[in-house]
Amino acid sequence: MLNSIHHSTTSLLLPRPSSAKHETGLSNSLAMSKPRRRYGAMTHGSNKDDPEVGPPGGERLYLGMDFGTSGARKSEETMDWARSWKATLFLLLDDVPSHLRETIASISIDGTSATTLIIDSTTGKPLWRPFLYNETCPDALPTVKSIAPANHTVCSSSSTLCKLVSWWERRGSNEKSAVLLHQADWLLWLLHGKMGVSDYNNALKVGYDPELDAYPSWLLSQPYSELLPSVRAPGTSIGHLKEDVRSQFGFAKDCAICAGTTDSIAAFLAAGATEPGKAVTSLGSTLAIKLMSTSRVDDARFGVYSHRLDDKWLVGGASNTGGAVLRQIFTDEQLVKLSEHINPMEPSPLDYYPLKTAGERFPVADPKMAPRLHPRPESDVDFLHGILESIARIEAKGFNLLKDLGATKVEEVFTAGGGAKNEKWTKIRERVLGLPVSQASQTEAAYGAALLALKGACI
Repeated sequence: MLNSIHHSTTSLLLPRPSSAKHETGLSNSLAMSKPRRRYGAMTHGSNKDDPEVGPPGGERLYLGMDFGTSGARKSEETMDWARSWKATLFLLLDDVPSHLRETIASISIDGTSATTLIIDSTTGKPLWRPFLYNETCPDALPTVKSIAPANHTVCSSSSTLCKLVSWWERRGSNEKSAVLLHQADWLLWLLHGKMGVSDYNNALKVGYDPELDAYPSWLLSQPYSELLPSVRAPGTSIGHLKEDVRSQFGFAKDCAICAGTTDSIAAFLAAGATEPGKAVTSLGSTLAIKLMSTSRVDDARFGVYSHRLDDKWLVGGASNTGGAVLRQIFTDEQLVKLSEHINPMEPSPLDYYPLKTAGERFPVADPKMAPRLHPRPESDVDFLHGILESIARIEAKGFNLLKDLGATKVEEVFTAGGGAKNEKWTKIRERVLGLPVSQASQTEAAYGAALLALKGACI
């Protein structure tokens, strides 16, 4: 059993005796001008209600940080993304209570899938602005389709490989010391200092084959293959925390840095869905579904791909619909108040496809798909109801597609991310999906990243 100390971007895990029967939480909001932080503490023993008390003697903590769409994020007006992420990373490290830092045994990070950086392998500085997770590179798609197998995961304009090829065709052949890293890879490099290391979840969309545990020959034969990072299993220890970072923050000398994963995989791990047929829907800025399956399914025509999870597969995809659309229209306060007046058992007649901008990835891969949010009714309650139900229909279409493609049939859905807190939306989704839907016991992806840190410390 585990106790946890966590907020929306950072999670600490604490092993506890197996005789303990429940966890007790104490929440505290920290008002800060930087990334949103909600700090919750679940401590141990006689001091369980005192967040200032550290773990019992000899026990260690495991730190996870979420840089996904529901975790650490900056205003979209912030243009220097890499600098923003780096600053946020060190703010989060500084946010860990000083009396707990020496007890942290290991650290891991999750980031958005297909968020790509081209880095100078000598300096670690970006050679190009980061390609964000939902950015498309249609100029590179014909080249990628000409080298990859038909309907491969990389055959989508938003894939990491399309981003690499787009950069390479513009200026890459002139760079002699470049390496490709994903968001989580680069942030972890800032902590361990070993350039060019990724994990097989993040590397999937650049073409890595998790079943063979290797890059395929069709990819290695390309001139830009020299940029590809080495790949390890998520949670594998890469090395110890760099001395300058360790001394700056007061972490232990033996603090290990472990390979990370994507935000949706971390959310799945946090939810504790451990059997085939169990699924996790992450409702952050976007909607991502992951279904544990005994069989692997990949089909780029529909934005469907499979991540390896030990000896099973997490089959799913990520849509561009989700909370970011809601925040374009409503404030958080409005969402709460309007939701109170929705009857979740009454179907909405409104048929929307809520997108923030043109382009969809899953369950339809169409970079030109236009948002559809009309007609808008006079009632904001009805408008919100229509949007929530339309997103639920997209989710249902996604699960039906996975079944049709050969994945294990979904039996139960756990929900993570900010949308998990909206009870009316949960009831709407339960009606539309025809399945039991519940909030995951742990809803933050940071908790899943912390589980990987724990795994790395135990290997």
